[in-house]
Amino acid sequence: MAVPEAVRGAPDWLPPGARAFDLVERTFLEHARLAGYERVRVPVLEHTELFARGVGASTDVVQKEMYTFVDQGGRSLTLRPEGTAGVVRAALQAGVPRSGGLPVKYAYAGEFFRHERPQAGRQRQFTQVGVEALGSDDPVLDAEVVLVGWEALRAAGVDDLVLRLNNLGDREDRAEYHAVLNAYLDRFDDLPPDVAGRRHLNPLRAFDSKAPGMRAIMADAPLLGDHIGPEAARHHAAVVELLRDQGLPLTHDPRLVRGLDYYTRTTFEYQVGALGAQNAVGGGGRYDGLAEELGWPERFPGVGWALGVDRTVLALRAAGAAAPTDARVAVYVVVADRGLVADAFAVATQLRRAGVATDLAFDGRSVRAQFKAADRSGASHAVVVGPDEAARGAVTVRDLRSGAQREIARDDAATALAAGS
Repeated sequence: MAVPEAVRGAPDWLPPGARAFDLVERTFLEHARLAGYERVRVPVLEHTELFARGVGASTDVVQKEMYTFVDQGGRSLTLRPEGTAGVVRAALQAGVPRSGGLPVKYAYAGEFFRHERPQAGRQRQFTQVGVEALGSDDPVLDAEVVLVGWEALRAAGVDDLVLRLNNLGDREDRAEYHAVLNAYLDRFDDLPPDVAGRRHLNPLRAFDSKAPGMRAIMADAPLLGDHIGPEAARHHAAVVELLRDQGLPLTHDPRLVRGLDYYTRTTFEYQVGALGAQNAVGGGGRYDGLAEELGWPERFPGVGWALGVDRTVLALRAAGAAAPTDARVAVYVVVADRGLVADAFAVATQLRRAGVATDLAFDGRSVRAQFKAADRSGASHAVVVGPDEAARGAVTVRDLRSGAQREIARDDAATALAAGS
């Protein structure tokens, strides 16, 4: 009987690749924490209606990519394809908009699911870290969100990084612009089916289309930036000035719309040249009308981003970045006599309880084999439990880098090694 294969598009992450994956995820979350974003956890499963109303009926996500099923209670449920709608839903359900202390600043990390054609940088199960700042219109908040994402990616080791920024205006601006853009698209009688079928829901999706010929068609299309109201324009100018004051080399991209319908005003994307076609490692924007789309009776604006952990790891590999070299454990316990296995196990437990990452050998390996395993583990020290040491209530601590060793009392081992000696 053959071993079942992994689901296509749902990648495995084993060491050492998983170590790089975890390091990137921790780096993103730490930079969010430094800016005051608190960790939240929301369900992987949501009612399908949440995404149909929140993400937008015109999007590829809703029309083609969601993993949706009917459960045993007859409810239509969907594996989350993105994070913002679920976080906003949780905040609304908890009454956060009326609880005071706005804006609230949340961070999250987890798995997301889209039914796409698997390829490098585009999987059906993928991991993102995101932030959402809810309850404020302040352009300083937009600039903070953009800057935190930029610095998180740089801290993770991404050097070939480009920030693309656009202003999608307010909903009132877009209503006028939609009519203008649809009038332009009316001139073409050979529009691809995906554009023809969705342009009356949201003609901005035409900028996203990868169908043959669409790039040429959209090259002369009227731009949303020419139809932005003065308030949205002032907001965007303030965001740009704040970011430039902090030295961010941003690029204005008037055709950047991203793939979700809830975006308004500030919209941005982080791109890496080393990834080729799938070059976006993250992005986001402002979504001032999302709460109302989800049924909240009052305005509750927000802005946020999501960074792709998988894609960032791929970008680092493509750029030739070295894999993380942090050790799996700090200490490796070597037992010199099979009769002292219980003593070695007790020493390992003592060290772990003191906060020292510790491993030991199994299956009765020789002392030589145990030291080889200690080297492979990346441990800086070995603690040798032998008959002579046991008789004296001691252990031998060996520095695996210099080879220097000394005997210390067994009860002092945890204190000494926790202190790094």
